[in-house]
Amino acid sequence: MKKSYNHKIFKNLCKSCSLCVHYCPKNVLEIGEDRKVVAARAQDCIGCHMCELRCPDFAIQVFECKVEEAKAEK
Repeated sequence: MKKSYNHKIFKNLCKSCSLCVHYCPKNVLEIGEDRKVVAARAQDCIGCHMCELRCPDFAIQVFECKVEEAKAEK
């Protein structure tokens, strides 16, 4: 079974630098209409945490979903 991941984005901390977008190897993140980051393709996330590690303002966190959470999202 493929693991699923949730992204917690703290929009008040995000300064729209898009470093997380550029470092994501699976193109999960993009800049939304409000110029803040959104997890547009969360189902493609591999849990590498590159976005979290590269964010200079700690505005994003990645969490592995529990089995129950992943089933509820479908």
